[in-house]
Amino acid sequence: MEDFFQIGIVTTAHGVHGELKVFPTTDDAKRFKKLKNLYIDNGKTTVTKKVESVKFFKQFVILKLEGIDTMDDALLYRNAKLLVERKDAVRCEKDEYFIADLIGVSVFDEEEKLIGELTEVYQTGANDVYEITTKDEKQVLLPAIKDCIIDVNIKDRKMTVRLMEGLM
Repeated sequence: MEDFFQIGIVTTAHGVHGELKVFPTTDDAKRFKKLKNLYIDNGKTTVTKKVESVKFFKQFVILKLEGIDTMDDALLYRNAKLLVERKDAVRCEKDEYFIADLIGVSVFDEEEKLIGELTEVYQTGANDVYEITTKDEKQVLLPAIKDCIIDVNIKDRKMTVRLMEGLM
């Protein structure tokens, strides 16, 4: 399981005082208000920064982080990923899972026959859709609804599903 989760991507600087304009990749952008620290991964290095202030502008989050005090400082982090440790991630409700934890789970039918591996999760608005890659490299799209998903066991990396007629 992953130790870090991505919660946003720095798009550019915001203003001249080192603020970062961030596109949130989390379901709840308001969670930024609760953060004390986060990690910035620019592809080469990962640094920890203390969150000094959080504002919201349209669909973006405007962050001021300790040690980033000029526009030039902020521009160094353009396209960087913002990460939080698993312990600082939001808590999942019952029957909710982190996408990172679902990827790679083995998927079985009701008779315990291996169907394949969960390789992608699509967020459609109405419900998520799981892409399962079968043993023979075919893709099956399965709606993440109670009628189809019988059990998810993240610890054992196993999902049991009911294949509705016409899905395979």
